[in-house]
Amino acid sequence: METVIEINNLTKLYKNSRGVRNVSFTVERGDVVGLLGPNGSGKTTIMKAILGLNRPSQGEIKLFGLDTGTDYEQVMKRTGALVEAPAIYKELSAAQNLEMAARIYGDIDAQRIDRVLDMVHLLQYKGDKAGRFSLGMKQRLGLALAFLAQPELVILDEPVNGLDIEGVVEVREIIRRMNQERGVTFLISSHMAGEIEKTCNKVAVMYEGELVAAEPIESALRLHPSLEDYFLTVVKEKRGEIVI
Repeated sequence: METVIEINNLTKLYKNSRGVRNVSFTVERGDVVGLLGPNGSGKTTIMKAILGLNRPSQGEIKLFGLDTGTDYEQVMKRTGALVEAPAIYKELSAAQNLEMAARIYGDIDAQRIDRVLDMVHLLQYKGDKAGRFSLGMKQRLGLALAFLAQPELVILDEPVNGLDIEGVVEVREIIRRMNQERGVTFLISSHMAGEIEKTCNKVAVMYEGELVAAEPIESALRLHPSLEDYFLTVVKEKRGEIVI
């Protein structure tokens, strides 16, 4: 199976000493990997490093077997992302937002834009201004932007943060469909163990800037009633606490 993401000894430290230290893991083609950890644990730092939005202090990052430092443009053409808030022009319609993004790629037509809007259940709102959208609709428009160029890898940072139950379920279903029907590989960050359990097939646990556990969710649940319980157990072990 092809390794889509390979991270070796990634370290990125900020002036306040926060960041990530010696993180190594892989993501295989077809995986939906959940990067689980509390706020400030380093999840977004890792994603930004993968996307070239920050410069690691040390370590190596490869996408599709290519070094992101030397083959950045080539690997980014195969990668979509939604990190932090979607980059949306509020005064433009949903379709116009995608048209603006399409200029970067040069080979995306109106039919492709309609197909992507349909994927995220926004086709009927294609002419509406994005500034009038609900939070859930804006998040789905952000997903449409991430899916626009038919990426093989999609990186999503807290994609359901702030959404109501209906919005959470919609985003989860979009991810599931893109993975199962189109074979898209996902790396998804969240501080909610239950959401990772429902959405992903593998989990990587971040705590205080370090990767403390990584394994298939099926394996993690063999000895734990939930992924939440698994997370608490590995974090307590990391802190040297007695696990009962």
